[in-house]
Amino acid sequence: MSTDNKIHHTEAPHNVLDRIIVRLGNMLSLLFLFTVAISFYEVVMRYVFDSPTIWVHESASFIGACLFVFGGIYALATNKHVRVVLIYDAVSERTRRYLNIFHHIMGFIFAALLAYAAYQMTESAIFSPFGELHFETSGSAWNPPFPAYIKIMIFLTMCVMCVQFVLHLIQEVSNLRKL
Repeated sequence: MSTDNKIHHTEAPHNVLDRIIVRLGNMLSLLFLFTVAISFYEVVMRYVFDSPTIWVHESASFIGACLFVFGGIYALATNKHVRVVLIYDAVSERTRRYLNIFHHIMGFIFAALLAYAAYQMTESAIFSPFGELHFETSGSAWNPPFPAYIKIMIFLTMCVMCVQFVLHLIQEVSNLRKL
């Protein structure tokens, strides 16, 4: 099969939500540089001035975790998610469209189940057993509410991913009709 007939695995975003995610992701990627900078600051403070910080490690971990979670919707928006190309590239374009539809349906179900689990996890991270607003904290000397924030981020990201899968499914069904 020639490469002219293959669907490109990495495509430009096809809807407004994906374009927003890509634009936001490109801006958020600068936080990796910030993480490197504060980590360097920690090393200098610890080993040059013998004055370690209490906030750098948790901040860097929090930023990295949030960016990792965001990476899921970014990969879906740019069509750079994992697929079995050995099978995908060996079938016709029409079969690929059906595989994409199956992928989007299964992806939606998976993301919806994860969103439900993340909701339960988030609820217990932001409310006390008596229902008062009380964010879960790390328990360290600094004790930031980063664990609760990460759980909120996971929940929101999984909700966005559900919407993405629905939009991609609609688009794929529409593309199938054009063949």
